[in-house]
Amino acid sequence: MPRLVTLRLVDAVGRSQGTLPPYLVDSPWWQEAAPVVAGARQHHGVEVRVLHLLGGVADDPAAPTVGGSVEYLAELLAGPAPGGAGDPEPDEALRPLWARPGGVARILDWADGVLQSLGRPRCGPAVQFRAWNLSSILRLDTAAGPVWCKSVPPFFAHEGPAIHLLSGVAPDGLLPRLLGHDPRTATVLLDEIPGRDLYACAESTALTMIPPLVELQHRTAGEIDRLRGIGLPDWRGDAFVAAAQKLCARPDLELEPAERTTLADRVAELPRRFAALKDCGLPDTLVHGDPHPGNWRSDGETLVLLDWGDCGVGHPLFDCVVFTDRAGAQLRDAFIAAWRDRPPQADPATALRLLGPVAALRQALIYQTFLDGIEPAERVYHRADVPYWLRRVINPAQP
Repeated sequence: MPRLVTLRLVDAVGRSQGTLPPYLVDSPWWQEAAPVVAGARQHHGVEVRVLHLLGGVADDPAAPTVGGSVEYLAELLAGPAPGGAGDPEPDEALRPLWARPGGVARILDWADGVLQSLGRPRCGPAVQFRAWNLSSILRLDTAAGPVWCKSVPPFFAHEGPAIHLLSGVAPDGLLPRLLGHDPRTATVLLDEIPGRDLYACAESTALTMIPPLVELQHRTAGEIDRLRGIGLPDWRGDAFVAAAQKLCARPDLELEPAERTTLADRVAELPRRFAALKDCGLPDTLVHGDPHPGNWRSDGETLVLLDWGDCGVGHPLFDCVVFTDRAGAQLRDAFIAAWRDRPPQADPATALRLLGPVAALRQALIYQTFLDGIEPAERVYHRADVPYWLRRVINPAQP
Protein backbone atom coordinates (compact mmCIF):
# COMPACT_ATOMS: atom_id res chain seq x y z
CA MET A 1 0.00 0.00 0.00
CA PRO A 2 1.76 3.20 -1.11
CA ARG A 3 1.25 6.76 0.08
CA LEU A 4 1.23 9.85 -2.11
CA VAL A 5 3.62 12.37 -0.55
CA THR A 6 3.73 16.13 -0.94
CA LEU A 7 6.57 18.12 0.62
CA ARG A 8 6.29 21.77 1.48
CA LEU A 9 9.89 22.98 1.76
CA VAL A 10 11.59 25.52 4.02
CA ASP A 11 15.21 26.47 4.57
CA ALA A 12 17.17 26.15 7.82
CA VAL A 13 15.54 29.25 9.29
CA GLY A 14 12.00 28.49 8.14
CA ARG A 15 11.73 30.56 4.95
CA SER A 16 9.50 29.01 2.29
CA GLN A 17 11.28 27.27 -0.59
CA GLY A 18 8.17 26.13 -2.45
CA THR A 19 6.39 22.79 -2.74
CA LEU A 20 7.53 19.63 -4.54
CA PRO A 21 5.09 17.88 -6.88
CA PRO A 22 3.54 14.77 -5.25
CA TYR A 23 5.30 11.41 -5.57
CA LEU A 24 4.54 7.86 -4.48
CA VAL A 25 6.32 6.14 -1.59
CA ASP A 26 6.02 2.38 -1.15
CA SER A 27 5.96 2.46 2.66
CA PRO A 28 2.43 3.28 3.91
CA TRP A 29 3.38 4.30 7.47
CA TRP A 30 3.21 8.08 7.84
CA GLN A 31 5.89 8.27 10.57
CA GLU A 32 8.53 6.55 8.42
CA ALA A 33 10.75 9.29 7.02
CA ALA A 34 13.48 7.31 5.21
CA PRO A 35 11.33 6.44 2.14
CA VAL A 36 10.15 10.04 1.91
CA VAL A 37 13.73 11.31 1.88
CA ALA A 38 14.77 8.70 -0.69
CA GLY A 39 11.77 9.55 -2.88
CA ALA A 40 12.59 13.27 -2.88
CA ARG A 41 16.11 12.41 -4.00
CA GLN A 42 14.92 9.99 -6.70
CA HIS A 43 12.05 12.03 -8.13
CA HIS A 44 13.21 15.60 -7.64
CA GLY A 45 16.98 15.53 -7.12
CA VAL A 46 16.89 17.23 -3.73
CA GLU A 47 18.09 16.31 -0.25
CA VAL A 48 15.52 16.94 2.45
CA ARG A 49 14.83 16.25 6.08
CA VAL A 50 11.22 15.59 7.12
CA LEU A 51 10.16 17.92 9.93
CA HIS A 52 6.54 17.17 10.76
CA LEU A 53 3.12 16.25 9.48
CA LEU A 54 0.93 18.95 7.95
CA GLY A 55 -2.09 16.81 7.12
CA GLY A 56 -3.36 13.92 5.08
CA VAL A 57 -6.16 11.55 4.17
CA ALA A 58 -5.68 7.82 4.66
CA ASP A 59 -7.10 5.07 2.46
CA ASP A 60 -9.08 3.61 5.38
CA PRO A 61 -10.59 5.78 8.15
CA ALA A 62 -9.97 2.90 10.55
CA ALA A 63 -6.22 3.32 9.95
CA PRO A 64 -5.94 7.11 9.78
CA THR A 65 -2.14 7.31 9.36
CA VAL A 66 -1.58 4.54 6.82
CA GLY A 67 -1.42 5.00 3.04
CA GLY A 68 -3.48 7.60 1.20
CA SER A 69 -2.21 11.13 0.58
CA VAL A 70 -0.05 12.94 3.12
CA GLU A 71 1.72 16.30 3.29
CA TYR A 72 4.80 17.13 5.37
CA LEU A 73 6.91 20.15 6.07
CA ALA A 74 10.52 19.35 5.14
CA GLU A 75 13.80 21.19 5.37
CA LEU A 76 15.66 21.57 2.07
CA LEU A 77 19.29 20.54 2.63
CA ALA A 78 20.63 20.53 -0.95
CA GLY A 79 19.41 20.79 -4.53
CA PRO A 80 17.21 23.20 -6.46
CA ALA A 81 14.29 24.80 -4.63
CA PRO A 82 11.01 24.64 -6.57
CA GLY A 83 10.34 28.24 -5.55
CA GLY A 84 6.98 29.92 -5.26
CA ALA A 85 5.44 32.19 -2.66
CA GLY A 86 4.65 30.79 0.73
CA ASP A 87 3.77 32.21 4.11
CA PRO A 88 6.01 31.46 7.11
CA GLU A 89 4.75 28.49 9.06
CA PRO A 90 2.92 29.48 12.26
CA ASP A 91 4.65 28.39 15.42
CA GLU A 92 3.25 25.70 17.71
CA ALA A 93 4.30 25.76 21.36
CA LEU A 94 4.28 21.96 21.58
CA ARG A 95 6.43 21.42 18.48
CA PRO A 96 9.62 19.49 19.38
CA LEU A 97 13.07 20.66 18.41
CA TRP A 98 13.56 18.07 15.65
CA ALA A 99 10.35 19.22 13.93
CA ARG A 100 11.64 22.79 13.61
CA PRO A 101 13.92 24.07 10.83
CA GLY A 102 17.52 23.72 11.95
CA GLY A 103 16.52 21.60 14.95
CA VAL A 104 18.11 18.34 13.83
CA ALA A 105 21.33 20.24 13.08
CA ARG A 106 21.44 21.31 16.75
CA ILE A 107 20.90 17.72 17.87
CA LEU A 108 23.66 16.54 15.53
CA ASP A 109 26.08 19.12 16.91
CA TRP A 110 25.71 17.48 20.33
CA ALA A 111 25.88 13.95 18.93
CA ASP A 112 29.02 14.72 16.93
CA GLY A 113 30.69 16.08 20.07
CA VAL A 114 29.94 12.85 21.93
CA LEU A 115 31.18 10.69 19.06
CA GLN A 116 34.38 12.73 18.78
CA SER A 117 35.00 12.27 22.52
CA LEU A 118 34.56 8.51 22.09
CA GLY A 119 37.04 8.39 19.24
CA ARG A 120 34.48 7.29 16.67
CA PRO A 121 33.49 10.38 14.65
CA ARG A 122 30.67 10.30 12.17
CA CYS A 123 31.84 9.35 8.66
CA GLY A 124 28.81 10.29 6.56
CA PRO A 125 25.54 12.22 6.54
CA ALA A 126 22.91 11.44 9.13
CA VAL A 127 20.24 9.09 7.78
CA GLN A 128 16.71 9.96 8.89
CA PHE A 129 14.52 6.97 9.72
CA ARG A 130 11.58 8.35 11.67
CA ALA A 131 10.05 11.77 12.31
CA TRP A 132 6.81 12.11 14.22
CA ASN A 133 5.44 13.33 17.52
CA LEU A 134 6.95 10.55 19.66
CA SER A 135 10.49 10.46 18.30
CA SER A 136 13.13 11.46 15.82
CA ILE A 137 15.41 8.57 14.88
CA LEU A 138 18.63 9.07 12.94
CA ARG A 139 21.38 6.62 12.00
CA LEU A 140 24.90 8.00 12.32
CA ASP A 141 27.56 5.94 10.57
CA THR A 142 31.02 5.64 12.11
CA ALA A 143 34.07 3.56 11.22
CA ALA A 144 33.26 1.36 14.22
CA GLY A 145 29.67 0.77 13.10
CA PRO A 146 26.36 2.64 13.18
CA VAL A 147 25.09 4.65 16.13
CA TRP A 148 21.42 5.54 16.65
CA CYS A 149 20.39 9.04 17.68
CA LYS A 150 16.92 9.19 19.21
CA SER A 151 15.18 12.34 20.42
CA VAL A 152 11.86 12.30 22.29
CA PRO A 153 9.28 14.78 23.64
CA PRO A 154 9.34 16.00 27.25
CA PHE A 155 6.98 13.29 28.51
CA PHE A 156 9.58 10.68 27.46
CA ALA A 157 12.61 12.68 28.61
CA HIS A 158 13.43 10.11 31.30
CA GLU A 159 14.48 7.54 28.66
CA GLY A 160 18.19 8.39 28.76
CA PRO A 161 18.44 8.61 32.56
CA ALA A 162 16.42 5.38 32.87
CA ILE A 163 18.75 3.44 30.57
CA HIS A 164 21.74 4.85 32.46
CA LEU A 165 20.35 3.89 35.88
CA LEU A 166 19.01 0.50 34.86
CA SER A 167 22.24 -0.52 33.11
CA GLY A 168 23.71 -0.95 36.57
CA VAL A 169 20.80 -3.15 37.69
CA ALA A 170 19.63 -5.14 34.66
CA PRO A 171 20.73 -8.63 33.60
CA ASP A 172 23.75 -8.43 31.30
CA GLY A 173 22.91 -7.38 27.76
CA LEU A 174 19.22 -6.66 28.35
CA LEU A 175 19.47 -2.91 27.75
CA PRO A 176 20.90 -1.11 24.72
CA ARG A 177 24.38 0.33 25.20
CA LEU A 178 24.04 4.02 26.02
CA LEU A 179 26.81 6.17 24.54
CA GLY A 180 25.43 9.46 25.79
CA HIS A 181 22.28 11.38 26.61
CA ASP A 182 21.47 15.07 26.43
CA PRO A 183 18.80 16.30 28.87
CA ARG A 184 18.47 19.62 26.99
CA THR A 185 17.10 17.92 23.88
CA ALA A 186 15.94 14.61 25.45
CA THR A 187 18.27 12.77 23.07
CA VAL A 188 20.12 9.49 23.48
CA LEU A 189 22.94 7.95 21.49
CA LEU A 190 22.69 4.17 21.38
CA ASP A 191 25.19 1.72 19.93
CA GLU A 192 24.10 -0.56 17.10
CA ILE A 193 22.37 -3.76 18.25
CA PRO A 194 23.05 -6.74 15.97
CA GLY A 195 20.15 -8.81 14.70
CA ARG A 196 16.54 -8.02 13.93
CA ASP A 197 13.43 -6.72 15.65
CA LEU A 198 11.17 -9.55 16.77
CA TYR A 199 7.76 -8.52 15.45
CA ALA A 200 5.59 -11.58 14.81
CA CYS A 201 8.17 -13.90 16.37
CA ALA A 202 7.32 -17.46 17.35
CA GLU A 203 5.75 -18.01 20.75
CA SER A 204 8.82 -20.00 21.77
CA THR A 205 10.93 -16.87 21.19
CA ALA A 206 8.47 -14.67 23.08
CA LEU A 207 8.70 -17.03 26.05
CA THR A 208 12.45 -16.38 26.32
CA MET A 209 11.77 -12.65 26.82
CA ILE A 210 9.81 -13.11 30.04
CA PRO A 211 12.53 -14.31 32.49
CA PRO A 212 14.97 -11.40 31.92
CA LEU A 213 12.16 -8.84 32.07
CA VAL A 214 10.80 -10.27 35.33
CA GLU A 215 14.33 -10.52 36.73
CA LEU A 216 14.88 -6.82 36.03
CA GLN A 217 11.56 -5.95 37.64
CA HIS A 218 12.43 -8.03 40.69
CA ARG A 219 15.77 -6.25 41.04
CA THR A 220 14.09 -2.81 40.92
CA ALA A 221 11.61 -3.41 43.73
CA GLY A 222 13.90 -1.45 46.05
CA GLU A 223 14.70 1.26 43.48
CA ILE A 224 11.35 3.05 43.30
CA ASP A 225 12.58 6.30 44.86
CA ARG A 226 15.56 6.46 42.50
CA LEU A 227 13.36 5.76 39.49
CA ARG A 228 10.86 8.41 40.51
CA GLY A 229 13.76 10.78 41.10
CA ILE A 230 14.74 10.66 37.42
CA GLY A 231 11.20 11.39 36.28
CA LEU A 232 9.49 8.03 35.70
CA PRO A 233 5.68 8.24 35.81
CA ASP A 234 3.97 6.91 38.93
CA TRP A 235 1.32 4.24 38.30
CA ARG A 236 0.98 3.16 41.94
CA GLY A 237 -2.34 3.24 43.77
CA ASP A 238 -2.86 6.79 45.05
CA ALA A 239 -1.19 8.52 42.10
CA PHE A 240 -2.99 6.32 39.61
CA VAL A 241 -6.41 6.91 41.19
CA ALA A 242 -5.87 10.68 41.16
CA ALA A 243 -4.86 10.63 37.49
CA ALA A 244 -7.82 8.42 36.58
CA GLN A 245 -10.26 10.73 38.38
CA LYS A 246 -8.85 13.71 36.50
CA LEU A 247 -9.16 11.90 33.17
CA CYS A 248 -12.70 10.76 33.92
CA ALA A 249 -13.75 14.36 34.61
CA ARG A 250 -12.51 15.75 31.30
CA PRO A 251 -15.35 17.23 29.22
CA ASP A 252 -13.57 16.43 25.94
CA LEU A 253 -13.71 12.63 26.26
CA GLU A 254 -15.42 11.13 23.22
CA LEU A 255 -17.86 8.97 25.19
CA GLU A 256 -21.63 8.69 25.37
CA PRO A 257 -23.33 9.78 28.63
CA ALA A 258 -24.03 6.18 29.64
CA GLU A 259 -20.40 5.30 28.99
CA ARG A 260 -19.27 8.19 31.17
CA THR A 261 -21.44 6.93 34.00
CA THR A 262 -20.01 3.43 33.79
CA LEU A 263 -16.47 4.81 33.57
CA ALA A 264 -17.04 6.88 36.72
CA ASP A 265 -18.22 3.72 38.49
CA ARG A 266 -15.06 1.86 37.38
CA VAL A 267 -12.84 4.68 38.61
CA ALA A 268 -14.71 4.87 41.93
CA GLU A 269 -13.89 1.26 42.69
CA LEU A 270 -10.17 1.64 41.94
CA PRO A 271 -9.09 2.08 45.61
CA ARG A 272 -10.70 -1.26 46.51
CA ARG A 273 -9.07 -2.91 43.50
CA PHE A 274 -5.63 -1.57 44.42
CA ALA A 275 -6.11 -2.79 47.99
CA ALA A 276 -6.93 -6.26 46.66
CA LEU A 277 -3.88 -6.11 44.39
CA LYS A 278 -1.69 -5.30 47.38
CA ASP A 279 -3.04 -8.37 49.18
CA CYS A 280 -1.71 -10.49 46.29
CA GLY A 281 1.80 -9.85 47.58
CA LEU A 282 3.64 -8.53 44.53
CA PRO A 283 5.83 -5.44 45.01
CA ASP A 284 5.75 -2.26 42.98
CA THR A 285 8.63 -2.31 40.50
CA LEU A 286 9.88 -0.85 37.28
CA VAL A 287 7.30 -1.16 34.49
CA HIS A 288 8.78 -1.11 30.99
CA GLY A 289 5.38 -0.03 29.68
CA ASP A 290 5.46 -1.44 26.17
CA PRO A 291 7.45 -4.72 26.10
CA HIS A 292 5.68 -6.31 23.12
CA PRO A 293 7.97 -8.53 20.98
CA GLY A 294 8.53 -5.78 18.39
CA ASN A 295 10.45 -3.83 21.03
CA TRP A 296 12.93 -6.69 21.41
CA ARG A 297 15.92 -7.24 19.15
CA SER A 298 18.02 -10.38 18.81
CA ASP A 299 20.88 -11.83 16.80
CA GLY A 300 19.86 -15.36 17.80
CA GLU A 301 22.00 -15.34 20.93
CA THR A 302 21.22 -12.12 22.79
CA LEU A 303 17.95 -10.38 23.63
CA VAL A 304 17.84 -6.59 23.97
CA LEU A 305 14.76 -4.67 25.12
CA LEU A 306 14.27 -1.28 23.42
CA ASP A 307 12.10 1.85 23.79
CA TRP A 308 12.47 2.88 27.43
CA GLY A 309 10.52 6.13 27.10
CA ASP A 310 7.31 4.31 28.08
CA CYS A 311 8.67 3.09 31.42
CA GLY A 312 7.26 3.98 34.83
CA VAL A 313 6.80 2.49 38.29
CA GLY A 314 3.85 0.42 39.43
CA HIS A 315 2.54 -3.13 39.43
CA PRO A 316 4.90 -5.44 37.52
CA LEU A 317 2.07 -7.27 35.78
CA PHE A 318 1.17 -4.14 33.82
CA ASP A 319 3.89 -5.43 31.50
CA CYS A 320 2.29 -8.86 31.37
CA VAL A 321 -1.01 -7.37 30.18
CA VAL A 322 0.71 -5.41 27.40
CA PHE A 323 2.94 -8.32 26.40
CA THR A 324 0.14 -10.87 26.25
CA ASP A 325 -2.72 -8.76 24.86
CA ARG A 326 -4.47 -11.06 22.34
CA ALA A 327 -1.78 -13.72 22.97
CA GLY A 328 -2.16 -17.31 24.05
CA ALA A 329 -2.47 -18.50 27.64
CA GLN A 330 1.04 -19.96 27.62
CA LEU A 331 2.64 -16.50 27.77
CA ARG A 332 0.38 -15.37 30.61
CA ASP A 333 1.15 -18.57 32.48
CA ALA A 334 4.87 -17.91 32.03
CA PHE A 335 4.56 -14.47 33.66
CA ILE A 336 2.54 -15.97 36.50
CA ALA A 337 5.12 -18.71 37.02
CA ALA A 338 7.98 -16.22 36.96
CA TRP A 339 6.39 -14.17 39.75
CA ARG A 340 4.88 -17.01 41.81
CA ASP A 341 7.80 -17.23 44.26
CA ARG A 342 8.91 -13.59 44.08
CA PRO A 343 8.21 -13.03 46.91
CA PRO A 344 7.01 -16.28 48.56
CA GLN A 345 3.25 -16.68 48.90
CA ALA A 346 2.60 -14.17 46.11
CA ASP A 347 -0.57 -14.72 44.08
CA PRO A 348 0.18 -13.36 40.59
CA ALA A 349 -2.73 -15.23 38.98
CA THR A 350 -5.28 -13.34 41.09
CA ALA A 351 -3.34 -10.11 40.61
CA LEU A 352 -3.49 -10.50 36.86
CA ARG A 353 -7.27 -10.95 36.92
CA LEU A 354 -7.67 -7.86 39.10
CA LEU A 355 -5.36 -5.76 36.95
CA GLY A 356 -7.24 -6.05 33.62
CA PRO A 357 -9.37 -2.87 33.74
CA VAL A 358 -6.59 -0.96 35.55
CA ALA A 359 -4.17 -1.83 32.76
CA ALA A 360 -6.63 -0.65 30.11
CA LEU A 361 -7.09 2.59 32.03
CA ARG A 362 -3.30 3.03 32.18
CA GLN A 363 -3.22 2.84 28.38
CA ALA A 364 -5.89 5.53 28.13
CA LEU A 365 -3.91 7.75 30.52
CA ILE A 366 -0.77 7.31 28.44
CA TYR A 367 -2.47 8.19 25.17
CA GLN A 368 -4.09 11.22 26.76
CA THR A 369 -0.59 12.30 27.83
CA PHE A 370 0.45 12.05 24.19
CA LEU A 371 -2.52 14.10 22.99
CA ASP A 372 -1.93 16.78 25.62
CA GLY A 373 1.77 17.00 24.80
CA ILE A 374 1.89 17.16 20.99
CA GLU A 375 0.86 19.75 18.43
CA PRO A 376 -2.62 19.57 16.88
CA ALA A 377 -1.64 18.32 13.40
CA GLU A 378 0.08 15.27 14.92
CA ARG A 379 -2.82 14.20 17.15
CA VAL A 380 -4.30 12.17 14.30
CA TYR A 381 -1.84 9.40 15.24
CA HIS A 382 -3.42 8.90 18.69
CA ARG A 383 -6.88 10.47 18.69
CA ALA A 384 -8.78 7.17 18.51
CA ASP A 385 -6.71 5.46 21.22
CA VAL A 386 -8.15 7.15 24.31
CA PRO A 387 -11.81 6.23 23.61
CA TYR A 388 -10.73 2.75 22.49
CA TRP A 389 -8.99 2.00 25.80
CA LEU A 390 -11.67 3.66 27.90
CA ARG A 391 -14.26 1.43 26.25
CA ARG A 392 -12.14 -1.56 27.24
CA VAL A 393 -12.38 -0.29 30.83
CA ILE A 394 -16.13 0.17 30.49
CA ASN A 395 -16.61 -3.22 28.82
CA PRO A 396 -13.72 -5.55 29.74
CA ALA A 397 -15.04 -8.18 27.31
CA GLN A 398 -14.44 -5.83 24.36
CA PRO A 399 -11.54 -7.09 22.21
